[in-house]
Parts: sequence; structure tokens; C-alpha cells
Amino acid sequence: MISVVVPIYNEEEVIIAFHQALEAALENIGEHAEIVYVNDGSTDASLSLLLSLQEQDRRVVIVDLSRNFGHQAALTAGLQIARGDAVIMMDGDFQDPPQMLPQLVAAWRRGAKVVVAKRTRRAEKGIKGSLFSLFYKLLGILSDFPIPLSPGIFGLLDRQAADAVNNLQESNRYLPGLRSWIGLPTAVVLYERAGRLSGKPKQSFRHLFKYSMDAIFSFSFKPLRLGLILGGMLFALSLLMGMAFLIGGWLGWTPFTSSSFSVILFCVLLLGAIQLISMGLLGEYIGRIYDEVRRRPLYVIHKVHQVEIAEQTVSIPTLFSKQTPAA
Repeated sequence: MISVVVPIYNEEEVIIAFHQALEAALENIGEHAEIVYVNDGSTDASLSLLLSLQEQDRRVVIVDLSRNFGHQAALTAGLQIARGDAVIMMDGDFQDPPQMLPQLVAAWRRGAKVVVAKRTRRAEKGIKGSLFSLFYKLLGILSDFPIPLSPGIFGLLDRQAADAVNNLQESNRYLPGLRSWIGLPTAVVLYERAGRLSGKPKQSFRHLFKYSMDAIFSFSFKPLRLGLILGGMLFALSLLMGMAFLIGGWLGWTPFTSSSFSVILFCVLLLGAIQLISMGLLGEYIGRIYDEVRRRPLYVIHKVHQVEIAEQTVSIPTLFSKQTPAA
């Protein structure tokens, strides 16, 4: 069976059209399927529309979260509920095209445990598109192990890979990175990321910034080493300046002129800026350690709407804890 996990947050404009396109794609695959929609605290008519779809399509499973927990948490909830031999994760706004599903499944049938849908082109232009490009380049430089550039969450996980990701315990999750970290055989399928069919993007710059920070700080210790490197460089510079002042004094130069004072002031401000940056980077890591120590669940499920629910499908710990994946 193929499971398709789709997080939904205020997507009433596109849900019906998206589900119709998804149905057509699944017909071309020729496998039993379930479609797991995760309602991530929508405030519009998204949940009502999903319930109406379930009345027409018995394959639809609706995971209704108690509030908005965020994109990665919603995907994690769907991934733990999904029962398929392969699980496809995708967004429900048509930027991840449903017609690509047969290619993902074909790569899985050829033996890949992880299939990554890699974007060859983005719909975002201007500043936002430039920031996405800059982020992926920066992540490629900083990451302590290879992460495919421009990955996104669109892709397929074999049951073995899905179970491996579900068993990972961290709270600040970057699923494209976790998908690479497990190290199972991976195939790449190329596609062009389209624009939204309707409505506005639900991810604000603030959410995207946190997402990028989770990606960088979860998979790299290099920012922590930055303070050490800058400190060493400044130490060497201070030694050189000290030697210059000593030699200048011995030769009878007058070092304490107004221009020299400006140099000293610049060095003090530079040192203070580097210290604050280093403290800020350290604070980011400490904050994430605090998140992990608290052991709060990633999400709380209000209700699972499913046709012919079996007791073993959703175990109680899954509803409240990120530690136990669904059977």
C-alpha cells in the first residue's frame, strides 16, 4: 500500500482540486493507497472540506491536530500515522505536483529506500527566491554531512526509512536533513516547482527563518567553531598590533594620535560584535538543548477521522508522544 501524507493549513481554496489531481495520479500507480491529510489547526473551512472528501473517498484519513504546531510537526504526525509500505510526503498547494507520484513510486520499485524529488526551478522570484537559493548554498557549506540541495519535503520513504525517521527523537526537526541522515539507498527525481494554484503562501518569513535555523543548527557544529576561529584571528591581530606599538615606541614614534584612537575604537567595537555574535550562536544551540530536555510532544492529536478504524492503527502513545511511532 502507498500512503500519501499531506499537511493542510487554511487551504480551502485548493483542497478539492488537489484531491482530484491526487486521485488521478494514484490511479496511474496501480497500488492500494491511503491519503493522510493532517489538519494543522486550520481556521477556515479546510476541515469541513476534508470530511466531505472522506465521505466520497474511503481512502482518506484525517488527522486533526489540536492547534497549529507547524509544518514539520504536521508532517511528523502524518508520517507516524501512515501505514503504507511506502510513504509519500508532499504539500497540498500544487507546488509539489501530484503527477510526479508515479515517478517516485517507479524509483522505489527499482530498489531505492528513499526517493528525493529535487527542484530544478522554483516558482518564487525576487528577494524570496534569492534567499532560498542562498539558504541551500549556506546549508551545503555548513552541514557536517551531505544534504541534497533544494530538496524540500516532497519525496518518498520506504517503510524501513519511515520507521527510521519516526524513531529519531529530536524536537526541532528538519525532515529533508533527517531523510538524508539515515543513509539508506537514495534515488533522485527532478521536477520543476510550480506556483500555488490559489491563495497566499502560509509560511511567513518568520517561520521560514526558524525553519532555516533548525536546518543549520541541527546538522552542523561549524557555527560554534566560528567564535573560536574569529577569536584566534583577533588574538593574532592583537599580538601584531602590540608588537607594532612597542617597536614604534622604541623608535620614537607617537602612537597615541587621533587616528590611532580611531583604530583602537574600531578594534573594541569589532571585538564586542564578535563576542555578541558568538553568544547568539551559542544561545541558539542552548535553546535547542532546552527544547530537547523538556521532552514536550511535537503535536497533540484532537481526533483521527478514519473509515473502519482498527484499534491497532493509532496507538495511544502516538497521540501524545513523539517517542513511539504508530504500529
